[in-house]
Amino acid sequence: MSTLRSSLPGLILLLVLLVAGGRALWLWLDRPIERVSIRGDLSHVSAGYLREALAPLIEGETWLSVDLGELRRRARDIDWMAEVSVSREWPDALAFELYEEEPVARWNDTLLLNPQGEPFSSGPVTPPSGLADLAGPEGSGAEVLAYYDYLRPRFVTLGLEITQLRLEARGAWRLQLNDGVWVMLGRNDRNARLSRLTAAWQRQLGAQASQIRYIDLRYPNGVAVAWHGETETGLEDESSGS
Repeated sequence: MSTLRSSLPGLILLLVLLVAGGRALWLWLDRPIERVSIRGDLSHVSAGYLREALAPLIEGETWLSVDLGELRRRARDIDWMAEVSVSREWPDALAFELYEEEPVARWNDTLLLNPQGEPFSSGPVTPPSGLADLAGPEGSGAEVLAYYDYLRPRFVTLGLEITQLRLEARGAWRLQLNDGVWVMLGRNDRNARLSRLTAAWQRQLGAQASQIRYIDLRYPNGVAVAWHGETETGLEDESSGS
């Protein structure tokens, strides 16, 4: 018992020294962040844009104390960021691995869509040219993009490009071809209506495309055409027998 009592002060002193040493080591390691490295295959955003966006997130943070999970979450809120990973690099640096969004279409005039149909903001970055212009109610991005991907090859065979596709709030569809002709597709029997359009385009309308203002397919048989400077006229479906 006496031996234990005599060694107790030494043990306490050792514990105090370990705690003090550990704290001193922590304070020595937990230095201000001096460097930030950015990695990733970046096609649309510049490293300068990202450094400027990341700078406020690490201001006042120190190397060991910074919460990497929270830092990753906040970095993902930066425009164009699809995924982010963050790691520490000895002795005073952070490394960001950044994965960029892939824009496949414009969305509702102000946003972009990624391949999953999820909208994101382009921020100060200029989007690439040539993207299809899609629009629809909130939450319909994936549906509109999927229908665009379905329709596009159908019109390519006619030498046409879908430059705009719109899903209205009540479920009706309309689209624009080659930045000119609008097609009112409606809600129901869309495949049958598109087949009528294909037949009419190959038979007559294709040769008169520059004169067409819009085509209305919302009829049981045939199509209605509005010409520039004229009123709407009808073209009957030859297969209807009428």
